[in-house]
Amino acid sequence: MNPYSSNSRNDTICALSTPPGIGALAIIRLSGPEAISISSQFFKSRKLNFSVTQFKSHTAHFGNFSTENEVIDEVVITIFRKPHSYTGDDIVEISCHGSEYVQQRILEVLIDAGARMARAGEFTLRAFLNGKLDLSQAEAVADLISSRSKVAHDLALSQMRGGFSQKIKDMRSQLLDLASLLELELDFGEEDVEFADRSKLKELMNALIDEMKNLASSFSLGNVIKKGIPVAIIGKPNVGKSTLLNALLNEERAIVSDIPGTTRDTIEDTFTIHGITFRFIDTAGLRSHTTDTIETIGISRTYEKIKEASVILYLFDISTITEDEIDELKSEFRDHIDDPEKHFLLIGNKTDLMIEAPHHITALFDLETIFISAKRKENINLIMERLVKTAKTTNIGDQAIISNARHYHSITSTLNALNEAAKGIEDNIPTDLIATDIRSALHHLAEITGEVSTEDILGNIFGKFCIGK
Repeated sequence: MNPYSSNSRNDTICALSTPPGIGALAIIRLSGPEAISISSQFFKSRKLNFSVTQFKSHTAHFGNFSTENEVIDEVVITIFRKPHSYTGDDIVEISCHGSEYVQQRILEVLIDAGARMARAGEFTLRAFLNGKLDLSQAEAVADLISSRSKVAHDLALSQMRGGFSQKIKDMRSQLLDLASLLELELDFGEEDVEFADRSKLKELMNALIDEMKNLASSFSLGNVIKKGIPVAIIGKPNVGKSTLLNALLNEERAIVSDIPGTTRDTIEDTFTIHGITFRFIDTAGLRSHTTDTIETIGISRTYEKIKEASVILYLFDISTITEDEIDELKSEFRDHIDDPEKHFLLIGNKTDLMIEAPHHITALFDLETIFISAKRKENINLIMERLVKTAKTTNIGDQAIISNARHYHSITSTLNALNEAAKGIEDNIPTDLIATDIRSALHHLAEITGEVSTEDILGNIFGKFCIGK
């Protein structure tokens, strides 16, 4: 039996819902038809003389968790009676001390009494199966848990509260109305009756296609929010790229050496600045000629990262740069500025080595160059300020944004089906073929919210959750 099958929903499950290890407190969650009766066997309130089975929903109680032979811990249990709980089933949460022994012992006692260990994501799976969440909201729970920035948190919270789901449901409702009219036409096919006005049908279809295109195009932004804004640090060998990465992250993440070509591969790490996550990428030094095979591969990967990056920090050695090199920089800068998808920032490094500024350096002022000493960590804050300003030029607002690859696939499949239906209307093809395309679009939209799902899909989604959620 598939472990994520709805057939196992009548089991009573338990798991540690806080991170494993030693801490001040730990929470053990118990959910299912026997959750309250099992916990009542081992919990005794310090103040009340009646059983857990008599406790009201959404109340917390202090007492001992013990067996006949052992007092395991002083705990607080909280009761959530169905259907007013996260899973829709009875839930008991046991807050105990964070001793690994206590955590393990309580779980052992619960399992011996008839519960079983929950599988990854099984509590949230039950919330989905019991209609507490649709599938996209359930996936947003995992995104919320893993969010590392305010922007990612806000997006996940909005999706968990159903903002994205509601948009999908509204579009599906419009399509259902269309499908109903077309199906009605098919029922009266012999009478040559047309219930759906073709001009209005085409107008609505085009409006839905535009909405789908906007959702599909939002995936690149959603991916950036979820994983961090990619920032590539590029430049010639030995200009201080690895030193800058270490300064930005405030740790020795990359090897620093005076030997050119030390960085042979890309090095990545993330850092959150003012609630925005950036994914910094230190790359191999760019130079036109090298006899080192591995370095050549590294340079090739650098160009790949440049294509992927939303922001490019072009680092150069301010202490040795020539006038001709500045002209090259200015040309390259303008080329990148013409690409609206990328932000190109010039960083002049090694100001600590300058005895006096060469006269040609003034040409860099027009390009708003940031002058730093990565070694001394001077003016690193100016780079961070510019990065935050760059990121905030993208206003998320209340727009629906896709951040999930599964949703993106379903949206593009829906869009393809709608395009086929629109083309069919334009070409005046038979109603049954148009209806087939609309049914296909409805199917793909329903996959997002879980109105259409399989046990394999559920296993793939919830298997990626942490145990205890």
